[in-house]
Amino acid sequence: MSKATVVMGVTGSIAAYKACDIISALKKQGVEVHVILTASGARFITPLALETVSGNAVVTDLFSRETPWEVEHIALAKRADVFLIAPATANVLAKAAAGMADDMLTSTLLATLAPVLVAPAMNTNMYLHPATQGNIGLLQARGVRFIAPGSGPLACGDEGVGRLADVPDIVAAVLQALAQKRDLCGKRILVSAGPTQERIDPVRYLTNRSSGKMGYAIAGAAAARGAAVTLISGATNLSPPTGVERVDVLSSADMFAAVDVRFDGCDALIMAAAPADFTPRQTAEHKIKKNGEGLQLELCATQDILAHMGARKGKQVLVGFAAETQDIAANAQGKLKNKNLDFIAANDVSGKDAGFAVDTNAVTLYSAGGGAPQQSGSMTKQALADWLLDRVFAERS
Repeated sequence: MSKATVVMGVTGSIAAYKACDIISALKKQGVEVHVILTASGARFITPLALETVSGNAVVTDLFSRETPWEVEHIALAKRADVFLIAPATANVLAKAAAGMADDMLTSTLLATLAPVLVAPAMNTNMYLHPATQGNIGLLQARGVRFIAPGSGPLACGDEGVGRLADVPDIVAAVLQALAQKRDLCGKRILVSAGPTQERIDPVRYLTNRSSGKMGYAIAGAAAARGAAVTLISGATNLSPPTGVERVDVLSSADMFAAVDVRFDGCDALIMAAAPADFTPRQTAEHKIKKNGEGLQLELCATQDILAHMGARKGKQVLVGFAAETQDIAANAQGKLKNKNLDFIAANDVSGKDAGFAVDTNAVTLYSAGGGAPQQSGSMTKQALADWLLDRVFAERS
């Protein structure tokens, strides 16, 4: 950890006094710490105290002229190997979720590509308020990792959840983030995610239950491990992970075109999307009116994106997903061979803890290189993303 740098934001919570303990513990591990102190945070702890412990000047002013030869918030954003906010107030979570950049901390946070860790500290009712929980969920969807607060007596006299996590737990989370693999540096990875929409008329379309969560998790994990990631996304309500380029598409034809034009420049295509297999042969120019009779739609097959890329691939790694409800092994292995894939991850989407819309998944990974299928077991989609990347790129290294 001797060359690791943590940029640490300290905000206006009574728990700000614990920042000195966090910095001291990180310094003992050989970590360089640079502190950004908000105006509210300076009401609880002085810059001098933080400078004494960290050994570095504390930054408080977005318009400081102490280092006029560099844009300070950009310099700090680039210097960070991990960005930590501890303690984090409800206010700073709201500003971060909204993408505001009205002070040094939020400006630097918006500019960094480093992994972001947040340790909230606030009153129980503030922490559990739907607005705060919504902001936490939004930030998590972007790849921000939260160090959960503890429960117990609070400074305001209340008792409940909202206490800053214990210092050893915060330090352990930072060290774990610093030790994260960067084994995909130099690789360009194309990931698809989400459903497609096949238009029937101007107000109706055919689609499926895919939420995009698995593809977004893979894109975020690959970017965190150093890859340059482009995410081809169908219509979802998810925010792109930090450091990921997102390309929005609607139809299966749109997704095919977006993948096709980028395929030659990538090292790997991981097709976690669920593009429609069929699309209406004709799209009505105006809304189809209800006339008391049934509606017949003539459907035609869409172009198979993976099969097309498999037929023209060179050194690229092709990974597909097989969302099945029966004959899972046979169907997955058939797709692996027929589409000329390197790997296929098969899952039973009829299960309650795997497949569409849920936060967990379980897959069986089949490889064109042979060998026994590998079972992931049930885990979060974020954990499964790393599990999958470990196996796909270990075999090709």
